[in-house]
Amino acid sequence: MDNFELIIRILLIFYIVVSNFIAVAVTIHDKRAAMRHKERIPESVLLLTAALSGCVAEYLTMRIMHHKTKHPKFMLGIPAIFIVELILIIVLLIVIPH
Repeated sequence: MDNFELIIRILLIFYIVVSNFIAVAVTIHDKRAAMRHKERIPESVLLLTAALSGCVAEYLTMRIMHHKTKHPKFMLGIPAIFIVELILIIVLLIVIPH
């Protein structure tokens, strides 16, 4: 593995960690806002954070905090996003030569 590949891998790992952190923060903020009857995070933003590779952490946070667990859009949608992202990663690994 040359330096360029190493830098790309480090940047991808950094991106995934940051996107998951943001997804958790947004989900916790929305749960707290719901409990306090304050202004909420739009559902589109919650789904966007999941789609930007924060789906695993966001889904786990929602399950742990019992937030949006009765909404099929989230309980089915976020795992669906994860499956699509996983398929894309697998395709990229197969298609792009090493």
